[in-house]
Amino acid sequence: MVQIAAAAADSKGGEELVALDVSEPLPLADAFLLVTGGSERNVAAIADEVEDQLLQAGHKRLRREGRKESRWVLLDFGDLIVHVFHEEERNYYGLERLWKDCPVIAIDSPTKSSSD
Repeated sequence: MVQIAAAAADSKGGEELVALDVSEPLPLADAFLLVTGGSERNVAAIADEVEDQLLQAGHKRLRREGRKESRWVLLDFGDLIVHVFHEEERNYYGLERLWKDCPVIAIDSPTKSSSD
């Protein structure tokens, strides 16, 4: 799921992709995928593409929040929760800091987003 979501986010210009294994401290999910978009329109496009690709792969979305404002869109697919942030929100909320003790999941993507 992480790889599908990461590839979808990358295809719409998502930046600073980070996947975290949150299965130990958070029994409700296995992974978070954090993605940054450069504008509200970009955040919306990234979230829509991630959602479309995961649904096409047969995964069920449990919840979506924040799409109207498109500053921080949360897509809950059960085992995977995708956070698509506008740059300012990502810096402000700092989920990487909150979950810093969680292992990073390698993202297999041939483009620059995962190799930075």
